Amino acid sequence: MTTASAGGAATLTPPRHQRTPGAADAPAGNRRSGLILATVLVGYFMALLDGSIVNVALPSIREKLHANGASLQMVAAGYIIAYAVLLVTGARLGRILGHERLFKAGLAGFTIASLACGLAQNSGELIVFRVIQGIAAAIMLPQVLSLIQQTFQGEARAKAMSAWTAVLASGIVVGQVLGGILVTANLFGWSWRPVFLVNVPIGVVLYIAAMRSLPSVKPHNTAANSKVDIAGVLTLSPTILALVVPLVLGHDEHWPVWGWVLLAATLPLLALFLAVERRVARRGESPILPGRILAMSGMKPSLVVIFLVMTVYAGNLFATAIHLQGSLGFSALKTGLAFAPCAASFGLVSYFWRNIPAHLIRRLSVIGLLIGAASMAAQIWMFKDGGYGGVWFYLNQMVFGFGIGIGNAPTMTLALMRVPVTEAADASGTLATNAQLAQVVGIASLGTLYLTVAAGHAVHSAGHAMAYLSGAGVVVTLVAVVFAYNLYRQDKHERAVKAAAAAS
Repeated sequence: MTTASAGGAATLTPPRHQRTPGAADAPAGNRRSGLILATVLVGYFMALLDGSIVNVALPSIREKLHANGASLQMVAAGYIIAYAVLLVTGARLGRILGHERLFKAGLAGFTIASLACGLAQNSGELIVFRVIQGIAAAIMLPQVLSLIQQTFQGEARAKAMSAWTAVLASGIVVGQVLGGILVTANLFGWSWRPVFLVNVPIGVVLYIAAMRSLPSVKPHNTAANSKVDIAGVLTLSPTILALVVPLVLGHDEHWPVWGWVLLAATLPLLALFLAVERRVARRGESPILPGRILAMSGMKPSLVVIFLVMTVYAGNLFATAIHLQGSLGFSALKTGLAFAPCAASFGLVSYFWRNIPAHLIRRLSVIGLLIGAASMAAQIWMFKDGGYGGVWFYLNQMVFGFGIGIGNAPTMTLALMRVPVTEAADASGTLATNAQLAQVVGIASLGTLYLTVAAGHAVHSAGHAMAYLSGAGVVVTLVAVVFAYNLYRQDKHERAVKAAAAAS
């Protein structure tokens, strides 16, 4: 719930029915609470980083492992595909087996898989280990929000969730920066391998910290929510794969018939998944896509806004990293640092947006997305003739991060703050799955658009490709603006109704 503090700033305070039974407000100076937050957020940040840290290492992976374009896209997207498909299931398992137990299991698996990625000898091995890494991330990450809900209450929870949102928002871009630094440093002559191996010592330290700090809470399950929705997993997974695999592989395979068949099968598979979910709900069980979560105020349009924004965000970062290195000759370090202004503005906005007056939050979300669309439009001018805009590119990255950040972060956090703590695992899993699936679609669709157009023009081909991609990004972002504006109107109406009720 969003309320206005005495100073006029937005303060997110969960209502009484959302508070964890028996939990007290966590004081800011509570050392154990601080250690818990640091442990889960660093783990969360590390896993988010791996969704993008590999982007600037792709040219080195191509050279060292002799990988083709399809393999490179699968190295980037394979992790996020596994992650997206299994996130909601990971959230459900956390509720059944215990969030702290699943966090530690996922962290251990992620660390081991990172080591395997760093030691991979060919692109096939790297893709397999990336998928395993994604599965481990899907086990670990959904537990983070639930552990925050268990540990913090009141204003302390609001601050912790702002930190979580900042990590979520900035992880992708910081991955690009860190990846560039590690590849350029060429530690021990290992080229791209440190982008994965860096997770190993961090993971070991985090695991020790998790063993010492994370609370052990006995799961409280009902008959309805104590089972994994196997039917939902078995129908959702092929639906996502039917959409993503042709988009990822289509360009390098010259758009074979099987790819078009899979794309055509996406809609009937989606219909089958929804039918299965309705049947699971009618049996009194808990579906992987809970209808009660989608029915919550503002949840559906919030999911659409987040999906569209993250599609543009991830696809643009993926293609721009390839363009700057492959076409303009940027080093890995220069490419990574090119995204630093975006990372800084995105992260700062995502953490400090709570200082915005409550009645302006939804309106500024709309304005932020319009700024993001304008920034994408500016990229058309910067890239169309084969250049990149020089200093204007870096300034535009800062503007892009600000616009997308102020459009996305409040939407995500306000959606979650309305969710009762008993539904936190499923809600966070649903929102995170939506955001990660959007990244897959962004990398696959916008990445394919870039590669296809770049191959189709003899003159300034890569510049034309980036201009087309930027134009597509403008269109998608403007569609997100429409849904964000509807959210603003809905929120304004709800506040007016509450004010009228209070006055009477």
